[in-house]
Amino acid sequence: MTSPLADRLSSLGLHATSQGLSDFIARATKARWGPTELLEHLADEEQKERGRRSLERRLSRSRLGRFKPMADYDWGWPKKIDREAVESALRLDFLEGARNIVIVAPQGLGKTMIAQNIAHQAVLKGHSALFVTASQLLLDLGAQDTSRALDRRLRHYTSRTGLLIIDEMGYLSYDARNADLLFQVVARRYEQRSLVMTTNLAFSDWPTIFPNAACATALIDRVIHHADVITIEGESYRRRAAEEAATARKAKAKR
Repeated sequence: MTSPLADRLSSLGLHATSQGLSDFIARATKARWGPTELLEHLADEEQKERGRRSLERRLSRSRLGRFKPMADYDWGWPKKIDREAVESALRLDFLEGARNIVIVAPQGLGKTMIAQNIAHQAVLKGHSALFVTASQLLLDLGAQDTSRALDRRLRHYTSRTGLLIIDEMGYLSYDARNADLLFQVVARRYEQRSLVMTTNLAFSDWPTIFPNAACATALIDRVIHHADVITIEGESYRRRAAEEAATARKAKAKR
């Protein structure tokens, strides 16, 4: 049961102090803090608590979910990867100039993992970030039944999101309306806010994603105009893991 003082502190937004009030008073008494010291410690605790809550909110809103850290990435497996460019992206160097990052790689080479880690670093550094697949983004925008609702969702993906990560561009084909919706997102963020995109297709093949869209070329131009393009080549990690597991099972069966 909380005390009346703890309730009053909580109502004032001093959650850290209200939740640990008894311990705070005990420490202050034992250390014989003066008024200035007491206020300094109170401010420090509240600042830490607000930073923690802010981080939790940003992580929740980022929709990152569970992902593997870059410490688990096998840099020696891809036949081609610009490690320096990846590490620069992880340092968020591209954010300063509102540049984009486009990761081009076949399936199973860790492009989603890299994009998730970029988003996570952005959240840790105090930025808002949103991780979404291309199909989720377009399904959400396409489901809006009025112009006002659509504009509200577009603002969600543009002006209200610091770093937008669009994953799995190229795995599905979309009609002209979906192309127009994606173009609006890209155009509104163009030279204003950074975008990270992963794709399994070279840019020359992007028109196949939107086969009947007049805006396909303009879309590509805006994505890559201020972009660092990271190309990864090689065989799939998952295929290697499956083959190794199959080999292990065969060896075990022969024993």
